[in-house]
Amino acid sequence: MSSYAQVRPEQRTPLARYRHSLWLLTERDLRVRYSTSALGYFWSILDPLVMAGIYWFVFTQVFDRSVGDTPYIVFLLAALLPWMWFNGAVSDCTRAFLREAKLIRSTRIPRTIWVNRLVLSKGIEFLASLPVLVLFAVVYGAELSIDALFFPLAIVIQAMLTAGVGLLVAPLVVFFRDLERAVKLILRFLFYASPIIYGTTDLPPELHFWAAFNPLTGIFSLYRSAFFPEQLDWFTVVISAVMSFVFLGLGLLVFRRTERAVLKEI
Repeated sequence: MSSYAQVRPEQRTPLARYRHSLWLLTERDLRVRYSTSALGYFWSILDPLVMAGIYWFVFTQVFDRSVGDTPYIVFLLAALLPWMWFNGAVSDCTRAFLREAKLIRSTRIPRTIWVNRLVLSKGIEFLASLPVLVLFAVVYGAELSIDALFFPLAIVIQAMLTAGVGLLVAPLVVFFRDLERAVKLILRFLFYASPIIYGTTDLPPELHFWAAFNPLTGIFSLYRSAFFPEQLDWFTVVISAVMSFVFLGLGLLVFRRTERAVLKEI
C-alpha cells in the first residue's frame, strides 16, 4: 500500500489534503515558535506555572483560602492549563489573517486552516503541559478518579468552542481593528468570570444557573473531575457542549459569509 507522501496531491481526498496542510502549518508554527528559544518546550509550561504559583501563594499563604479544593495547586492547574489553550488560541486568532496576509492570498488551501492551525498548535502545547499537572498531583497526593475518562470529552468540547470563537473573531478583526483590543479585555474579564481560581460550588447558589452559560464552566468541570469528582456537574457540561456547538456553527457561518470580503481587505 502506498504511503500518503507517495500519493499525488490530485489523488488525495479533500479531507486528506486538508489534514495534511493543517498539520504542515501547525508543525511550522511550533518549530518557528521554539527554534530560537533556549528553553523551548519549557516556555509552554512556565507561564501557567508562574500564574498558578502566584495564586497559590496569595490564597494559601497570604489569605485564609475559602475557595477550591485541596490540594489547591492541582485544583488551579486543572483549569489554568486549558485556560491557557483557550486564551492563547483566541488571542492569536485576532491576527490570523493580518499576520499571514500575503501567504493567504497566494494559496488556495481552505482559509479555515489559518484559524484551526492556531487551535491545534495551542492544543498541542496544552497536551505537552499535562505532565506538570500529573507531577503536582503525585507530589501532593491527589487521587485520580474514574472520572478521568471524561478528559478526552473535555478536550473535544474545548476544541469546538475555541475553533468556533476563533472563526468568529478572525475575519471580524480584519474589518474592525479595535476588536483586537476588545477581545483582550473580554478575555481578561472571562478569566475571573470563569471557575479557574475558584470552583462553581464556591459561587452563591443564585449564580449557579447563570454560571452554566459560560461554556468554559462545564469544560473545566470535566477536567477537574479527574481529581475532584465532586466538581463534575453534568448540567453545566451539557450547556457547555451545546454552546460550543453553537459557537462552532456561528463561526463557520460568519467565516463563509465574510471570506471574500476578507481576501479583498487584506
